[in-house]
Amino acid sequence: MAGLFGLFSCRGKLGQADRIDLSQVPVQQVRDMFVVDSENGRIKMRMEGGAMERYETDTSSYEVFPEGFFVYIYDELGDLQTTITAQKARHTKSKKGDEIWMVTGDVVTNNIKAREVMESDTIYWDRTNEVYWTDCYVKMYSPDGFVQGYGMRSNQKEHNSVIFRPFNSYAFVDEEQEPVDSVNLIGPILKK
Repeated sequence: MAGLFGLFSCRGKLGQADRIDLSQVPVQQVRDMFVVDSENGRIKMRMEGGAMERYETDTSSYEVFPEGFFVYIYDELGDLQTTITAQKARHTKSKKGDEIWMVTGDVVTNNIKAREVMESDTIYWDRTNEVYWTDCYVKMYSPDGFVQGYGMRSNQKEHNSVIFRPFNSYAFVDEEQEPVDSVNLIGPILKK
């Protein structure tokens, strides 16, 4: 009799489930992420983050790093060359193969070997075309000087860096060297 009562009492009270937009639901979640990229037994890059969420849409897939991330890039000999830190990051890969990284919040890139540091609030990296840029305020320190301004474009190796709207920048010039263009100073300066 109790089974019959349960059958009749639930009838008509089950509603239709709410529609879920699957592009807004992560298809993968990772806590305490640790990734190593290596080639021929040599480490090229290591990345760590508190969390990663992967999403899929019809045109692209992307990962979000809401708790920030740390990247360590190594040279051909396995020595640490560059570190990158940020409070948040997003990596988008289109179905066509284009790949863009956006890192935000106290972004610091530190080229240890060249003793160059760059700071900004937001930096974009086009991995496909090997360029990075920002339209935000940027500071660059190196043994050659200090450059700050708004907007920057550079190739992936930080050669040919251009600050578009520089101000209050300076360079250290050795009288025996070629003159330095402080507006387009290549690379950042070590902070003291």
